[in-house]
Amino acid sequence: MSLVAMVLVGAFVSSLIEEAVTRNSAASTALYVDSVIAPLLPDMLTAEELDDTVSRALDETLEQGALGNRLKSFRLWRADGTVLYSNDKRMQGKRFKLSDDLKTAFSGKMVAQFNRLDDGEDEGERESGKPLLEIYNPVLQPWSGQVVAVSEFYEIANDFQRSLNQARLHSWMAVAAFTLAFFIVLSALILRGSRTIEDQRQALRRRIDELSALLSQNQTLRARVHRASQRATALNESHLRRIGADLHDGPAQLVAFASLRLDSDALVDPATPASLREREIAAIKASLDEAMNEIRTICSGLVLPQIEAASLPEILERSVRAHEQRTGSRVQLKMANVPEHLSPSAKICIYRFVQEGLNNSYRHGGGVEQRVVQRLEGDRISIEVSDGGSGFDPNAVGPTSLGLAGLRERIESLGGTFQLQSSAQGTLVSMSLSSEEIPQT
Repeated sequence: MSLVAMVLVGAFVSSLIEEAVTRNSAASTALYVDSVIAPLLPDMLTAEELDDTVSRALDETLEQGALGNRLKSFRLWRADGTVLYSNDKRMQGKRFKLSDDLKTAFSGKMVAQFNRLDDGEDEGERESGKPLLEIYNPVLQPWSGQVVAVSEFYEIANDFQRSLNQARLHSWMAVAAFTLAFFIVLSALILRGSRTIEDQRQALRRRIDELSALLSQNQTLRARVHRASQRATALNESHLRRIGADLHDGPAQLVAFASLRLDSDALVDPATPASLREREIAAIKASLDEAMNEIRTICSGLVLPQIEAASLPEILERSVRAHEQRTGSRVQLKMANVPEHLSPSAKICIYRFVQEGLNNSYRHGGGVEQRVVQRLEGDRISIEVSDGGSGFDPNAVGPTSLGLAGLRERIESLGGTFQLQSSAQGTLVSMSLSSEEIPQT
């Protein structure tokens, strides 16, 4: 397409240059010929023919000097188509039909053509083999400016042809250079645009991949939350049943025992010795005190301390100290890179995780080498609770186990992960939450 445009533009520019150069050169030659020939001509308004004196003067002028070297042929036309003068005497005095070029010249306009001889031209011009500049120049009356004749002559244009060829070459070179520069600039723009489009396509593809990954993560999290919600409902019912069982098997039995002792004969019979009565009352009081202690123990596991305004170190220390006071065991606590802010749900989750993890460690591992380790790695906070007990088989733990199942569901509902590892060397439970998944306070 660019080559076709270059050829069209080059041809158009070349034709304009050829036309301009031809016209300028012809005008210069016509002016020169007119300045030499005009003084020899009579008044063409009064003399319709040339006498022998004028013809001989024209012959001598056109055959000698500069004009003799430059002009191949010369004719002088009258408006009716008569050849008043010609260096070819065979045509002199003959009448021809005016050509379009002659008509244009008689209208007052000069006509110039280069190497465009048609069939109406003289055989000598067409067969000369030399480059010819054909010129039709109107001859004007000096005082009126009226066209009285037309001079037709053919200039041998070797120098003109070289100049014209050089002008054509320069014009084609200029067009080619401009086309090449335009093609280079256009190619650079297209290349840059292609790279920009490709970069945008890659960025869009990466963005789509990121959004697809986020969508997949959201769908996974939504499914996990949905499953956690469903299992949380069942776990809440199981948890309530366990609390009911704890109350029934513990404090309720002790209160019932005290209630039965209140109706015993030792208290009802007035004849009962005071010492026996006092011992019976003391036993009832001890049973009631034990029931109250168990109720307080159950309540202390249900009621959270005030942790909304507490920091993570304070939460971990409270859970560890409460476990040590309740069990009399020792717990090693290590913390590193503590996050500045946590949501209340994350704080509760961490507190319950450490509480339940230490309870299981004490219950099943005997409270041996109990440890709580907190880390912050990148955007994830992790908590580990471990012991050096004899361990157990994780596969033997049923899906309805309230402690471990409840921890797993609580953690996964916040988008975190829960892991359990147990062997003969001990047990380790860990949780991990992403800071991006934890709402900040």
